[in-house]
Amino acid sequence: MPPFGLLHRRAWASLFGQLLRPSGLVCIGEVHFHSQGTRDLSPQQMVVREKILDMVIDCFKRHGAKRLDTPAFELKEMLTEKYGEDSGLIYDLKDQGGELLSLRYDLTVPFARYLAMNKVKRMKRYQVGKVWRRESPTIVQGRYREFCQCDFDIAGQFDPMIPDAECLKIMCEVLSGLQLGDFLIKVNDRRILDGILAVCAVPQSKFHAICSSIDKLDKIPWKDVRHEMVAKKGLAPEVADRIGDYVQRHGGVSLVEEMFQDSRLSQNKQALEGLGDLRLLFEYLTLFGIAEKISFDLSLARGLDYYTGVIYEAVLLQTPAQAEECLNVGSVAAGGRYDGLVGVFDPKGHTVPCVGLSIGVERIFAILEERMKTAGLKIRTTETQVFVATPQKNFLHERLKLISELWDAGIKAELLYKNNPKLLTQLHYCEHMGIPLVVIIGEQELKEGVIKLRSVASREEVAIKRENLVAEIQKKLSES
Repeated sequence: MPPFGLLHRRAWASLFGQLLRPSGLVCIGEVHFHSQGTRDLSPQQMVVREKILDMVIDCFKRHGAKRLDTPAFELKEMLTEKYGEDSGLIYDLKDQGGELLSLRYDLTVPFARYLAMNKVKRMKRYQVGKVWRRESPTIVQGRYREFCQCDFDIAGQFDPMIPDAECLKIMCEVLSGLQLGDFLIKVNDRRILDGILAVCAVPQSKFHAICSSIDKLDKIPWKDVRHEMVAKKGLAPEVADRIGDYVQRHGGVSLVEEMFQDSRLSQNKQALEGLGDLRLLFEYLTLFGIAEKISFDLSLARGLDYYTGVIYEAVLLQTPAQAEECLNVGSVAAGGRYDGLVGVFDPKGHTVPCVGLSIGVERIFAILEERMKTAGLKIRTTETQVFVATPQKNFLHERLKLISELWDAGIKAELLYKNNPKLLTQLHYCEHMGIPLVVIIGEQELKEGVIKLRSVASREEVAIKRENLVAEIQKKLSES
C-alpha cells in the first residue's frame, strides 16, 4: 500500500485500469464554483469519481446489500429534531401546495422512515445520493453544502455485534481498496460515554452539550475542550477534570478490560452493557483479521443524536512530513448503531435495530484529486476503444456503415463529424484522446474487401478481412 501523500503509477494503474494513459491527455482542472459550497464536476473529475463509487458499491454488493433510493426532500417534520444541535443546518423548502419540506441532511433518517412506512423488519441496504447541509463550506477539506454520501446499513434483530463487526470490516475493505494509505478506525459506545458522564456527575440536561465538546478532541487539545465545558457550558472544573481522566484514553481490547475494573464505571449499568458489547466486538474483529486497525477511543462522541450504541470513525494516518503536503480532511468514513430511530417514525413506536456506515466520498475524492494534480497524472475522459478513419474523400457513408457495425457488436467507437477529414487530424485525435485502435477504410481496402487495423501506440497496421473485423477487434481488446 503506498504511503499517504505519495502516488505510485503502478498502484494507480491497478486501481483505475485503462483510464490512466502515459501521454497526450487532459489533466484534472481547477474546480469552478457557482453558489457557495457547490461545484461543477468536469469530465476528468467524473471519471475518478465514478471509479471510486464503483469500488465502494462493489464492496457493498459483495456483502449482500440491496440498493435503495429515497427522495431528495422529505416532510420537514420527518427531519427536524433528529440531528440534535445540527438540526439548524437543514435546508428548508417552501412548497406551493403548502407542505413544509426540507432537503435531506443524510441518508440514514430517510432509511429509517422507509423501514417504518413500509413495515420492513429486516434489510441490508446501500444507497448513494446527494445530501445538503446549510453550513459554512471548507472547500480545501472536501466539505461542501451539497455532497454525495455512500451508505451501507443492516436493519433487523440479530445476535449482538455480528452486523457491527461486518460494518467495520466493510470500512476496512473500502479504505484498503482505495489505497489511501494507512488508516485507523476509532470505536466507542454511546452507552459508555453516557456512563462516564453520569459517574462524573454531569447533569443529565448537559449530556448532549458536553458530548459535542468531547467530540472536538480530535481537532483541539484537551485544555481548550475543558475551557469550553467550564466557561461556556457551565460545568464545574472538578467534573471536567474527572471527564478528562477518561476521554483522553485510547487503546485496544486491553483498555476495554481495564474499564471493566474501573471502580466508578463498573457501577453504571449502561457503561457495563457497552463494554460487554465492545469485548464481543473485538473478538469478532480479531476473527475478521482487522483488530489492529481498530482503536477503542473514549473521546469519540459522534455528534448525531440518534446513535444508541457502538459508534466508529475512520481517520487517515500521516507522518509530520506527509501532513504538510496533504489535505487535512478529518474522518473519511463513520457510522454506528441507531436502534431507536425507526420507532420514532412508526405510529405504534415499533423499533427495528439498525447499524450502518457512511463513506466520505467527497473527502476521499479531494485527497485523490490533489494527489493526481501533484503527480501530474493524466486520465482519459472517454472509454472509446476504436476510431473509424479514412484517408480519402467521400467515404462518410462507408465510415457510417462500419461504425454502426461496431456499435451493434457492443464496441465503443467514434468518428469525426466531417465529410472529408484529413487522416493526420484523425490520428492526432486518437493520440490526444488515448483511443487504442483505429480502423481505416479507403478505396483500396474497399476493393480488396479488407479493413486496416492500426494500433495507435505502436503505429503498426494489419489488413483484416471485413467479415472478421469485429472478432479481431474483440481479440485485440481482450489482450490489452
